[in-house]
Amino acid sequence: MTPAVNLLKRNRISFTLHRYTHDANHPSFGLEAAEKLGVNPERVFKTLVVQLDGNDLAVAVLPVSRTLNMKEMARVFQVKKVAMAEAGPVQNTTGYVLGGVSPLAQKKALPTVVDSSAFGFTTIFISGGRRGVEIELDPADMLRLCNAVSESIC
Repeated sequence: MTPAVNLLKRNRISFTLHRYTHDANHPSFGLEAAEKLGVNPERVFKTLVVQLDGNDLAVAVLPVSRTLNMKEMARVFQVKKVAMAEAGPVQNTTGYVLGGVSPLAQKKALPTVVDSSAFGFTTIFISGGRRGVEIELDPADMLRLCNAVSESIC
């Protein structure tokens, strides 16, 4: 089990674990999950780690079919500049490999924002903490466990 799954179990959160065989040649981890699970890509959410003003890290959770709006992220965190974080710091800080970064149970809790579109669904899919593992859960449970805020960030 991954730290994300263990966190859900410890907190007695209702979830469904979905597994699929990851294709290393697929161009998009998130779209691959949507395709292999037969789920609308708007319900499958990716976890992106960004760097705020060149220093602190933060997390954005948004549909795999959409693009992160860096200006909106800067607005949410009240900083001037937001950029994608480098792979090394992402993996060291979260404890997950790229393509398997879960917003749940990261090694270091990072400020997190979830795109408001998540609340248009009863359940959404997020990374289970490993490539080829997705967690289906109520977006309100994820928001609470991540101590996140919900904003429009796409």
